Amino acid sequence: MVRLLDLGLTKVSSIIFDMASLAENTVSKAITSYKDDDTSTKNQIFESSAKLRFLQDEVSELCIELIARFQPVATDLRYIKSCMELSYVFSRFGRYAFDIITVLEILGPLELCDKSSVMRMSKLVLEMMDLGISALRLRDNSILAKIYEMEEMVDVLYRKSTRESSQIVIANNYSDNRCNISTALILKYLERISDHACYIADSVNYIETGMASPRR
Repeated sequence: MVRLLDLGLTKVSSIIFDMASLAENTVSKAITSYKDDDTSTKNQIFESSAKLRFLQDEVSELCIELIARFQPVATDLRYIKSCMELSYVFSRFGRYAFDIITVLEILGPLELCDKSSVMRMSKLVLEMMDLGISALRLRDNSILAKIYEMEEMVDVLYRKSTRESSQIVIANNYSDNRCNISTALILKYLERISDHACYIADSVNYIETGMASPRR
């Protein structure tokens, strides 16, 4: 016999994975827009970000209702708690994507800028997001170590690129400064997305083991 709680958990899971797909697509679209120097996607990215915020509220309301009505324990309670946290993570992905496209709108056009550091980091970040969502779908702890390893690579790239940009900003002209400022901002947003991808991994570990993140 299917528990009423299970029906609720299924509904929450459906929304969470809808959020995951939307968040991943939104971040990818923002990065592509930066690469192509295309601000025409700003409204689409804003709408996706707004939808993610709406879905976050919906997940929170559903989770609170499930806790109040059914008083879940053990794995069920861990999953509900994690879904509330994950909905926030996916909402933040949308916000960072909108921040990226906003930088392009304010400081662009940037077609003459060297975008290699951003594109290098974005490739890692998108892979981290994809791995985190896969780990969540499969409840697979074996993927987590790879995500944490990639976060360390992102941190190294972020520090290196930020140091290089700050040195060039002082010496070069306004046009180059504009390139370096936009690069520094977008790298920071990507670094934050990387951190939040690790929060997905943390949640998977917590759901499956009941233990806090193994990286702490």
